[in-house]
Amino acid sequence: MARRLASISVDLDSLPHYCRIHGLSESLLDARARGLVYTTAVPRLRELLAAVGVPGTFFAIGEDVAADAGAAAVLRAAHEAGVEVASHSFSHDYALTRRPPESIREDLRRADEVLEAATGTRPVGFRAPGYTLNAALYAATVERGYRYGSSAFPAAPYYTAKAAVMGALSLLGRPSRAVLDSPRVLLAPRMPYRPDPAHPYQRGTGAVLELPMAVTPGVRFPLIGTFATTLPLPAVRAAYLACRHDAFFNFELHAVDVLDAEDGIPPELVRQQRDLRVSAAHKLERLRTLFGWLKSDYDVVTLRDAASALAQSPR
Repeated sequence: MARRLASISVDLDSLPHYCRIHGLSESLLDARARGLVYTTAVPRLRELLAAVGVPGTFFAIGEDVAADAGAAAVLRAAHEAGVEVASHSFSHDYALTRRPPESIREDLRRADEVLEAATGTRPVGFRAPGYTLNAALYAATVERGYRYGSSAFPAAPYYTAKAAVMGALSLLGRPSRAVLDSPRVLLAPRMPYRPDPAHPYQRGTGAVLELPMAVTPGVRFPLIGTFATTLPLPAVRAAYLACRHDAFFNFELHAVDVLDAEDGIPPELVRQQRDLRVSAAHKLERLRTLFGWLKSDYDVVTLRDAASALAQSPR
Protein backbone atom coordinates (compact mmCIF):
# COMPACT_ATOMS: atom_id res chain seq x y z
CA MET A 1 0.00 0.00 0.00
CA ALA A 2 1.31 3.47 -0.91
CA ARG A 3 2.28 5.69 1.99
CA ARG A 4 -0.22 8.41 2.85
CA LEU A 5 1.71 11.61 3.43
CA ALA A 6 0.99 14.86 5.25
CA SER A 7 3.02 18.04 5.57
CA ILE A 8 2.83 21.02 7.92
CA SER A 9 4.05 24.34 6.54
CA VAL A 10 4.20 27.84 8.03
CA ASP A 11 4.32 31.13 6.13
CA LEU A 12 6.56 33.47 8.13
CA ASP A 13 4.80 36.69 7.06
CA SER A 14 5.84 39.55 9.36
CA LEU A 15 3.31 42.08 10.67
CA PRO A 16 4.02 44.76 8.02
CA HIS A 17 2.49 42.43 5.45
CA TYR A 18 -0.74 42.33 7.44
CA CYS A 19 -0.81 46.12 7.54
CA ARG A 20 -0.60 46.05 3.74
CA ILE A 21 -3.48 43.58 3.50
CA HIS A 22 -5.71 45.72 5.72
CA GLY A 23 -4.75 49.09 4.27
CA LEU A 24 -3.08 50.23 7.49
CA SER A 25 0.05 52.32 7.85
CA GLU A 26 3.17 50.32 8.71
CA SER A 27 4.16 53.18 11.01
CA LEU A 28 1.87 51.57 13.59
CA LEU A 29 4.57 48.98 14.17
CA ASP A 30 7.64 49.56 16.30
CA ALA A 31 10.81 47.51 15.84
CA ARG A 32 9.73 44.93 18.41
CA ALA A 33 6.37 44.33 16.72
CA ARG A 34 8.07 44.03 13.34
CA GLY A 35 10.28 41.27 14.69
CA LEU A 36 7.62 39.24 16.54
CA VAL A 37 7.50 36.47 13.94
CA TYR A 38 11.13 35.54 14.52
CA THR A 39 11.52 36.47 18.19
CA THR A 40 8.27 34.90 19.41
CA ALA A 41 6.31 32.91 16.80
CA VAL A 42 9.14 30.77 15.42
CA PRO A 43 10.28 29.55 18.88
CA ARG A 44 6.65 28.67 19.72
CA LEU A 45 6.27 26.80 16.46
CA ARG A 46 9.49 24.89 16.90
CA GLU A 47 8.50 23.90 20.43
CA LEU A 48 5.10 22.73 19.20
CA LEU A 49 6.52 20.65 16.36
CA ALA A 50 9.07 19.08 18.71
CA ALA A 51 6.43 18.32 21.34
CA VAL A 52 4.22 16.48 18.85
CA GLY A 53 7.22 14.88 17.16
CA VAL A 54 6.58 16.01 13.58
CA PRO A 55 8.73 17.94 11.07
CA GLY A 56 7.77 21.22 9.43
CA THR A 57 8.51 23.52 6.51
CA PHE A 58 8.97 27.28 6.99
CA PHE A 59 8.33 29.59 4.03
CA ALA A 60 10.54 32.62 4.68
CA ILE A 61 10.44 36.05 3.02
CA GLY A 62 13.87 37.11 1.81
CA GLU A 63 13.33 40.80 2.56
CA ASP A 64 12.48 40.10 6.21
CA VAL A 65 15.56 37.92 6.68
CA ALA A 66 17.89 40.34 4.87
CA ALA A 67 16.77 43.23 7.07
CA ASP A 68 17.33 41.49 10.41
CA ALA A 69 20.47 39.58 11.39
CA GLY A 70 18.53 38.13 14.31
CA ALA A 71 15.93 36.68 11.97
CA ALA A 72 18.67 35.08 9.87
CA ALA A 73 20.15 33.47 13.00
CA VAL A 74 16.74 32.15 14.10
CA LEU A 75 16.15 30.71 10.64
CA ARG A 76 19.56 29.05 10.58
CA ALA A 77 18.90 27.45 13.98
CA ALA A 78 15.57 26.11 12.72
CA HIS A 79 17.26 24.69 9.63
CA GLU A 80 19.95 23.03 11.73
CA ALA A 81 17.22 21.49 13.90
CA GLY A 82 15.66 19.82 10.84
CA VAL A 83 13.05 22.34 9.72
CA GLU A 84 12.94 22.75 5.95
CA VAL A 85 13.34 26.41 4.89
CA ALA A 86 11.62 27.24 1.59
CA SER A 87 11.11 30.47 -0.35
CA HIS A 88 8.12 32.77 0.04
CA SER A 89 9.71 35.22 -2.46
CA PHE A 90 11.97 38.17 -1.62
CA SER A 91 9.51 41.07 -1.40
CA HIS A 92 6.26 39.21 -0.72
CA ASP A 93 4.67 41.55 -3.25
CA TYR A 94 1.02 40.53 -3.52
CA ALA A 95 1.13 41.78 -7.11
CA LEU A 96 4.19 39.72 -8.01
CA THR A 97 2.31 38.02 -10.85
CA ARG A 98 1.66 41.45 -12.40
CA ARG A 99 5.34 42.27 -12.74
CA PRO A 100 7.34 41.74 -15.94
CA PRO A 101 8.92 38.26 -16.19
CA GLU A 102 12.44 39.58 -15.60
CA SER A 103 11.34 41.30 -12.37
CA ILE A 104 9.70 38.08 -11.16
CA ARG A 105 12.87 36.12 -11.87
CA GLU A 106 14.99 38.68 -10.03
CA ASP A 107 12.73 38.58 -6.98
CA LEU A 108 13.03 34.80 -6.73
CA ARG A 109 16.79 34.91 -7.30
CA ARG A 110 17.26 37.42 -4.47
CA ALA A 111 15.16 35.31 -2.10
CA ASP A 112 17.23 32.22 -2.85
CA GLU A 113 20.43 34.17 -2.28
CA VAL A 114 19.32 35.52 1.11
CA LEU A 115 17.92 32.21 2.37
CA GLU A 116 20.97 30.26 1.25
CA ALA A 117 23.21 32.76 3.03
CA ALA A 118 21.14 32.33 6.20
CA THR A 119 20.89 28.54 6.22
CA GLY A 120 23.72 27.31 4.02
CA THR A 121 21.22 25.50 1.79
CA ARG A 122 19.43 26.74 -1.30
CA PRO A 123 15.62 26.39 -1.10
CA VAL A 124 13.98 23.71 -3.23
CA GLY A 125 10.37 24.84 -2.66
CA PHE A 126 8.36 27.97 -3.31
CA ARG A 127 5.04 29.46 -2.20
CA ALA A 128 3.65 32.53 -3.96
CA PRO A 129 2.65 35.65 -2.01
CA GLY A 130 -1.11 35.61 -1.48
CA TYR A 131 -1.21 32.12 -3.06
CA THR A 132 -1.40 33.82 -6.49
CA LEU A 133 0.19 31.94 -9.38
CA ASN A 134 0.35 32.55 -13.13
CA ALA A 135 2.33 31.36 -16.15
CA ALA A 136 5.18 33.87 -15.72
CA LEU A 137 5.67 33.06 -12.04
CA TYR A 138 5.46 29.33 -12.69
CA ALA A 139 8.08 29.69 -15.46
CA ALA A 140 10.36 31.49 -12.98
CA THR A 141 10.06 28.60 -10.51
CA VAL A 142 11.06 26.20 -13.28
CA GLU A 143 14.02 28.38 -14.19
CA ARG A 144 15.14 28.50 -10.55
CA GLY A 145 15.12 24.70 -10.47
CA TYR A 146 12.69 24.29 -7.59
CA ARG A 147 11.63 20.76 -6.81
CA TYR A 148 8.09 21.79 -5.88
CA GLY A 149 5.68 24.68 -5.54
CA SER A 150 2.90 24.97 -2.98
CA SER A 151 0.75 27.91 -4.05
CA ALA A 152 -2.53 26.47 -5.34
CA PHE A 153 -5.32 27.12 -2.86
CA PRO A 154 -8.59 26.10 -4.56
CA ALA A 155 -10.84 27.21 -1.70
CA ALA A 156 -14.13 28.78 -2.81
CA PRO A 157 -15.13 30.13 0.65
CA TYR A 158 -11.72 31.77 1.10
CA TYR A 159 -11.84 33.30 -2.40
CA THR A 160 -15.31 34.74 -1.78
CA ALA A 161 -14.41 36.15 1.64
CA LYS A 162 -11.22 37.72 0.30
CA ALA A 163 -13.12 39.43 -2.53
CA ALA A 164 -15.68 40.78 -0.05
CA VAL A 165 -13.03 42.15 2.34
CA MET A 166 -11.07 43.79 -0.48
CA GLY A 167 -14.27 45.42 -1.76
CA ALA A 168 -15.22 46.70 1.69
CA LEU A 169 -11.77 48.18 2.29
CA SER A 170 -11.90 49.92 -1.07
CA LEU A 171 -15.24 51.51 -0.16
CA LEU A 172 -13.73 52.70 3.12
CA GLY A 173 -10.95 54.44 1.20
CA ARG A 174 -8.37 52.07 2.64
CA PRO A 175 -7.61 49.77 -0.29
CA SER A 176 -5.84 46.49 0.38
CA ARG A 177 -2.60 45.71 -1.39
CA ALA A 178 -3.72 42.11 -1.76
CA VAL A 179 -4.60 40.81 -5.23
CA LEU A 180 -7.57 38.62 -6.12
CA ASP A 181 -6.40 35.57 -8.03
CA SER A 182 -7.91 34.28 -11.27
CA PRO A 183 -11.15 32.32 -10.70
CA ARG A 184 -9.37 29.44 -12.44
CA VAL A 185 -7.78 28.60 -9.09
CA LEU A 186 -11.16 27.35 -7.88
CA LEU A 187 -10.97 24.46 -10.35
CA ALA A 188 -7.36 23.53 -9.60
CA PRO A 189 -6.74 19.91 -8.54
CA ARG A 190 -6.92 19.19 -4.81
CA MET A 191 -4.12 16.63 -4.97
CA PRO A 192 -0.48 17.00 -6.16
CA TYR A 193 -0.15 17.49 -9.90
CA ARG A 194 2.15 18.53 -12.73
CA PRO A 195 0.87 21.92 -13.96
CA ASP A 196 0.35 23.05 -17.52
CA PRO A 197 3.07 25.73 -17.81
CA ALA A 198 0.68 28.08 -19.65
CA HIS A 199 -2.18 27.48 -17.19
CA PRO A 200 -0.63 26.37 -13.88
CA TYR A 201 -3.99 25.67 -12.23
CA GLN A 202 -4.55 22.88 -14.78
CA ARG A 203 -2.83 19.52 -15.12
CA GLY A 204 -0.01 19.29 -17.63
CA THR A 205 3.64 18.29 -17.85
CA GLY A 206 5.39 21.10 -15.98
CA ALA A 207 8.77 20.40 -14.38
CA VAL A 208 7.85 21.76 -10.92
CA LEU A 209 5.40 19.61 -9.00
CA GLU A 210 2.51 21.52 -7.37
CA LEU A 211 1.42 20.54 -3.85
CA PRO A 212 -1.96 22.26 -3.24
CA MET A 213 -3.06 23.24 0.24
CA ALA A 214 -5.75 21.20 1.97
CA VAL A 215 -9.39 21.87 1.09
CA THR A 216 -12.32 19.53 1.58
CA PRO A 217 -13.92 17.66 -1.33
CA GLY A 218 -17.07 19.18 -2.78
CA VAL A 219 -17.43 22.63 -1.21
CA ARG A 220 -13.62 22.95 -0.96
CA PHE A 221 -13.63 24.40 2.53
CA PRO A 222 -10.09 25.49 3.47
CA LEU A 223 -8.42 23.58 6.28
CA ILE A 224 -5.67 26.06 7.18
CA GLY A 225 -4.40 27.54 10.41
CA THR A 226 -6.73 30.53 10.59
CA PHE A 227 -9.84 28.35 10.48
CA ALA A 228 -8.41 25.41 12.42
CA THR A 229 -7.54 27.64 15.39
CA THR A 230 -10.69 29.76 15.54
CA LEU A 231 -13.66 27.57 14.54
CA PRO A 232 -15.41 25.24 17.02
CA LEU A 233 -13.52 21.98 17.36
CA PRO A 234 -16.40 19.80 16.00
CA ALA A 235 -16.39 21.86 12.78
CA VAL A 236 -12.63 21.48 12.43
CA ARG A 237 -12.90 17.75 13.09
CA ALA A 238 -15.63 17.38 10.46
CA ALA A 239 -13.51 19.18 7.86
CA TYR A 240 -10.51 17.03 8.76
CA LEU A 241 -12.50 13.81 8.49
CA ALA A 242 -13.68 14.86 5.02
CA CYS A 243 -10.02 14.87 3.93
CA ARG A 244 -8.79 12.04 6.11
CA HIS A 245 -8.47 9.46 3.34
CA ASP A 246 -6.69 11.73 0.87
CA ALA A 247 -3.33 10.43 -0.31
CA PHE A 248 -1.73 13.74 0.66
CA PHE A 249 -2.72 16.34 3.25
CA ASN A 250 -0.99 19.72 3.07
CA PHE A 251 -1.77 21.73 6.22
CA GLU A 252 -0.73 25.39 5.95
CA LEU A 253 -0.66 28.04 8.65
CA HIS A 254 0.93 31.41 9.32
CA ALA A 255 3.25 32.56 12.07
CA VAL A 256 0.52 34.89 13.40
CA ASP A 257 -1.55 31.77 14.14
CA VAL A 258 0.56 31.40 17.30
CA LEU A 259 0.49 35.10 18.28
CA ASP A 260 -2.17 37.19 20.03
CA ALA A 261 -2.89 40.71 21.22
CA GLU A 262 -0.95 40.13 24.44
CA ASP A 263 2.25 39.88 22.40
CA GLY A 264 2.15 43.64 21.92
CA ILE A 265 0.50 43.87 18.51
CA PRO A 266 -1.04 47.32 17.86
CA PRO A 267 -4.80 47.43 18.61
CA GLU A 268 -5.54 48.80 15.13
CA LEU A 269 -4.16 45.61 13.58
CA VAL A 270 -5.82 43.36 16.14
CA ARG A 271 -9.20 44.89 15.27
CA GLN A 272 -8.70 44.01 11.60
CA GLN A 273 -6.99 40.62 12.04
CA ARG A 274 -9.67 38.97 14.15
CA ASP A 275 -7.80 35.74 14.89
CA LEU A 276 -5.31 37.81 16.91
CA ARG A 277 -8.09 38.23 19.49
CA VAL A 278 -7.93 34.50 20.21
CA SER A 279 -5.32 33.60 22.83
CA ALA A 280 -2.07 32.11 21.63
CA ALA A 281 -2.41 29.38 24.28
CA HIS A 282 -5.77 28.30 22.83
CA LYS A 283 -4.44 28.33 19.29
CA LEU A 284 -1.34 26.34 20.20
CA GLU A 285 -3.45 23.72 21.97
CA ARG A 286 -5.75 23.46 18.94
CA LEU A 287 -2.76 23.04 16.62
CA ARG A 288 -1.33 20.39 18.94
CA THR A 289 -4.61 18.48 18.60
CA LEU A 290 -4.67 18.73 14.81
CA PHE A 291 -1.00 17.78 14.48
CA GLY A 292 -1.77 14.76 16.63
CA TRP A 293 -4.54 13.71 14.23
CA LEU A 294 -2.13 14.03 11.32
CA LYS A 295 0.54 12.01 13.09
CA SER A 296 -1.98 9.24 13.80
CA ASP A 297 -3.35 9.02 10.26
CA TYR A 298 -0.40 9.97 8.05
CA ASP A 299 3.33 9.79 7.66
CA VAL A 300 4.16 13.46 8.38
CA VAL A 301 7.13 14.73 6.35
CA THR A 302 8.51 18.04 5.09
CA LEU A 303 7.18 19.33 1.79
CA ARG A 304 10.60 18.65 0.29
CA ASP A 305 10.36 14.97 1.24
CA ALA A 306 6.72 14.79 0.15
CA ALA A 307 7.69 16.16 -3.27
CA SER A 308 10.42 13.57 -3.62
CA ALA A 309 8.04 10.75 -2.75
CA LEU A 310 5.19 12.02 -4.95
CA ALA A 311 7.21 13.17 -7.96
CA GLN A 312 7.07 9.83 -9.72
CA SER A 313 3.31 9.38 -9.70
CA PRO A 314 1.37 12.40 -8.40
CA ARG A 315 -2.38 11.94 -8.49
